[in-house]
Amino acid sequence: MNRIEIIKHLVNNLAVVLMSAIAFLFIAYGLAYKSINFIEINFNILFAVAGVGFTALMVAGIIFYAFSFKTVYRLIVCLLIFFDICAVVFFALCATGFISKINSVDALREYISQSGAWAALIYIVFSFLQVVLLPVPGSVAVAVGVAMFGPLRCAIYSFLGIVAGSIAAFAIGRWIGYKAVCWIVGKESLDKWLKKLKGKDYLILSLMFLLPLFPDDILCFVAGLSSMTWGFFLVMIIVTRAISVFSTAYSLELIPFTTWWGILVWMIILTLVILAFYLVCKYYEKIDNFIKTNFKFNKKKR
Repeated sequence: MNRIEIIKHLVNNLAVVLMSAIAFLFIAYGLAYKSINFIEINFNILFAVAGVGFTALMVAGIIFYAFSFKTVYRLIVCLLIFFDICAVVFFALCATGFISKINSVDALREYISQSGAWAALIYIVFSFLQVVLLPVPGSVAVAVGVAMFGPLRCAIYSFLGIVAGSIAAFAIGRWIGYKAVCWIVGKESLDKWLKKLKGKDYLILSLMFLLPLFPDDILCFVAGLSSMTWGFFLVMIIVTRAISVFSTAYSLELIPFTTWWGILVWMIILTLVILAFYLVCKYYEKIDNFIKTNFKFNKKKR
């Protein structure tokens, strides 16, 4: 082993150690603020879990690299990068005290309401971050908005923020995700599978965005990695987001969860949604042929 290879091995192992340490330190300092009751009550357990978890990831990364399991090693590196970003955000939320204001719907509503004229802008920014960064379900964000602004204004504000966030997530998936996955699995293997899937992702991804059963925020990143074009994505995301946001906003107002008939209606809607998705998946080829026959999408090569 020559000198350059030794330095390379040391740098790769040191990177895993540093990323593990950074994630743990920011998580630990964030937990130390004890911003919410759950953290204060379970501080010791959360601290121990973070320490053991990041130590295990660090050791696993070093071992897999030593035994030349490069794909697993790279997956661990990607995971650590993700944890580093989350840890920094978590620390910032704790240090500023913001996390104590978003740990419940009532607290978040009160915090935004205090902003007066800035409330709408803050809510739009929150809706944007809900797609790109914050682990808050879209239905929760819309529920808060309905209580604050009413269904119409909430739907408009949510639509603006969510569409902007969806476009940003798609761009991240298109410009960064492809390179990241290439680094992990290899460009040849990735291109081979993308070629096999090309043309089959339009309908399925569009349906997933429209139906409430799927994490459509994450799907924005996935769509960026697919063969879907920018033009199709923009049209699809505007249409599906408009349908989902406005229907959610008004349905929460018209079909309450606090009555027996409201719960029954929601159960029927859920059943119909599942049935619709099953039928589309079963007759995918016929629907796909119909779309390709009647609508033309100019697919550009990557």
